[in-house]
Amino acid sequence: MSRTSLRPLPMTSRCRTTSTGRALPTAYYREGNTVKRRTGVAVASVAALALVLAGCAKGSTPGTSGSTGGKSGFNAATEGVVNPSDKKGGTLKFASSSDIDSWDPARAYYAWAWNMQRFYIRTLVAPQAKPGKEGLKLVNDLAQSQDISSDGLTYTYKLKSGLKYEDGSTIKSEDIKYGIERVFAQDVLSGGPTYLSDQLDQGQNYPGPYKDTDPKKLGLKSVETPDDNTIIFHLKSAFADFPYLLAMGGAAPVPAAKDKGDKYADHPISSGPYMFKSIEPGKKVVLVRNSNWDQSTDPIRKALPDEIDLTLGMDPNEIDSELLDGTLDIDTGQTGVQAAAQAKILTNPDYKKNADEPTTGFIRYIAISTKVPPFDNIHCRLAVQYATDKVSLQTVRGGPDAGGAIGTSMLPPNINGYDQNLAPFTGKTGQPDLAKAKDELTNCGKPNGFTTVIAARNKGKEPKVAFRSTIGSPDNVHKKGYGLMNAGWGADFPTGYGFLDVLVDGDKILPSGNNNYEELNDPAIQSLIKQATAATDPDKAAKLWGQINAKVMDTASLLPYVYDK
Repeated sequence: MSRTSLRPLPMTSRCRTTSTGRALPTAYYREGNTVKRRTGVAVASVAALALVLAGCAKGSTPGTSGSTGGKSGFNAATEGVVNPSDKKGGTLKFASSSDIDSWDPARAYYAWAWNMQRFYIRTLVAPQAKPGKEGLKLVNDLAQSQDISSDGLTYTYKLKSGLKYEDGSTIKSEDIKYGIERVFAQDVLSGGPTYLSDQLDQGQNYPGPYKDTDPKKLGLKSVETPDDNTIIFHLKSAFADFPYLLAMGGAAPVPAAKDKGDKYADHPISSGPYMFKSIEPGKKVVLVRNSNWDQSTDPIRKALPDEIDLTLGMDPNEIDSELLDGTLDIDTGQTGVQAAAQAKILTNPDYKKNADEPTTGFIRYIAISTKVPPFDNIHCRLAVQYATDKVSLQTVRGGPDAGGAIGTSMLPPNINGYDQNLAPFTGKTGQPDLAKAKDELTNCGKPNGFTTVIAARNKGKEPKVAFRSTIGSPDNVHKKGYGLMNAGWGADFPTGYGFLDVLVDGDKILPSGNNNYEELNDPAIQSLIKQATAATDPDKAAKLWGQINAKVMDTASLLPYVYDK
């Protein structure tokens, strides 16, 4: 039996998680899947949520321990490395029920795509290969050294010597710059994160390399490459999380001569230990060793198997069956086993000792619009907060064991700045306070309750398209009167900024593709965000994000209910 992870219910959405417990926006909604409930009091409306809120796929994550021992048993892999080995050879067999979004590192945003990138790309820095919170720390990958100016505006990296692509050519600093420039070409290479272009454009309106008038297509002014082994980044303002952006796939080196634009995903050029032997979209992908990768330059990857085979489009139950009989090693989707397999695992001691039930870093929450009446009145939002039965919502997701712990604030436990004592409204138990809910209904002028519209993801073949056309558009939210919006979230990188900023920053409210669903734009929060973003001391930044988290809860515009497993 291969080691497996559990989950409460079978899921259908194409949600995204990452290799370090981070994850991406997961609330995809389908037009028409809204529920109206006329209520005598808000209590009935929120209780109905337990019946209509659909689940979303979860991702596996390291635990909180830094142990690397070989301890086995249930949940052992949440605490350390199980059955560690240095033996080389063989084939690692992966499977996925769906295709990847893109093999182009600039376009990929599925978490399992980011995990797969570790095989074929390298970046200046990368998360170290250790379990638990140690795996959230960045270490040098392509970089030999990093130097940050005292004002936090200039980052200088020196490359290691002996770095090669799969064809034997040398990896140069200008290749890293060119790879980053590709992120700017959203007209050609859309789909991936745009943090790098957000930080480095600085008013230049750089169009990306395909429209670059520079002869070498290296016209981005904020990035210098004075020699083949040096790259310098100039920031407009201090941003302590900048190295995390350089660990993303969009910062991987791409030699300009090998770039094929939107066809680059057909065969990305490897800078890592494996390279593509074949890619059959929707069917199968095979990676083999890159003979020009030098283990002595790479402290992160052991690269033990000779080959990696990925089968795409497998039935989820078939994946579970092959995991249980040992003919398959890993389900790349990281969503855990289906209900039938879960029952087998929990009732069979031999299976259970090889299973884990990790906390993911995901949070399930309800965004309460600050613009749609009656929720433009904070007291109506408070009524919902006090009335919510989080235990019922937790039960829908599988209960405390399979579903997750009660969510008490918008920062999950794996993010620095989380405060276990911050548990407003329903406390740590998640039990509603109906008396206070009724008081707040009176305070908001709705003593007999009100009607609202709940937006919740249902099964859909085009969840991403549906998402963009519904709660991701503030105009549409206003037009449809979406008062309560069920959502899930996890960080692109494991800091307060990486998790919370896009959800609560008033400057990030967008006309489409918006993630600040509640349209929160609070002056006190905005001031704290500016301080936290500029803080170069991680401990100070974490403290500020903790304050932001508390302020956000004070607005009653976001209602966390489960920290996912």
